[in-house]
Amino acid sequence: MAHVFMSNVLKKNTNELQSAWAKELATAMPTGKGRISAREVEQQTTEFLNLLSAAIGHARNGDISGTEFKPIREFLEGLSRSRVQQGFTSDETATFIFSVKKPLFQAIRVEAGKNADVLADEIWLVTQLLDSLGLHTIKTYQKAREEIINRQQREMLELSTPVVKLWDGILALPMIGTLDSARTQVVMESLLQRVVETGSQIVILDITGVPTVDTLVAQHLLKTVTALRLMGADCIISGVRPQIAQTIVHLGVDLQGVTTKANLADALKLALKRTGSTLQA
Repeated sequence: MAHVFMSNVLKKNTNELQSAWAKELATAMPTGKGRISAREVEQQTTEFLNLLSAAIGHARNGDISGTEFKPIREFLEGLSRSRVQQGFTSDETATFIFSVKKPLFQAIRVEAGKNADVLADEIWLVTQLLDSLGLHTIKTYQKAREEIINRQQREMLELSTPVVKLWDGILALPMIGTLDSARTQVVMESLLQRVVETGSQIVILDITGVPTVDTLVAQHLLKTVTALRLMGADCIISGVRPQIAQTIVHLGVDLQGVTTKANLADALKLALKRTGSTLQA
């Protein structure tokens, strides 16, 4: 059967294929030098060829969804994730698979000899399989890349919303930049956690660094205030500039009795008064 022929080709020519493939990779990805060692490339190409040889005996066209292809799918998933972390592009990652075509086709041509039918059947089988494996690699790369981007965005949000303990029982959160739904969620999670950890009674939300306040931003602020109140903490909003005050009035936003101050210093003075604390000269 055709797939047995291909499996034998891989087993018989593993060393030659690995060597020729490594050269193809070096030519196709010259920028990869420094990010991945030649030894690592050698290990990966050899492992792929061995896994392909083991699976291809059960191949049916380009279908790689069967259990016999599970090891090679998992190998490519791990490779894709490592390529993301090493800074490779999706094109460079896909090249790992597609660059093996040339040396593999040459090996098939030698083994098939003058049998044109076998040559055509084997090349078509390998083309389907490698294309399917290449697409699987790209999909995994994209998923891994999205996961990293989402994690980095969340980390940046957390870094851009630091909760600071100003005094016993008093927390402050200086906000900088646009306040959207995702950031509001991070703000609430960080604040509520810190309120529980410190037992704080008052939280100051400083919006000095928020460029504009529209209806949506005001709603996000109110959600944060409501969540804090449910946790038993009072809230003061500081950094309300004249332009922001006018915008809030113009929008008809009801701050529901939330205390506001022009700057963080005034907010801290009020918070100290409410907690019965005094500053020592």
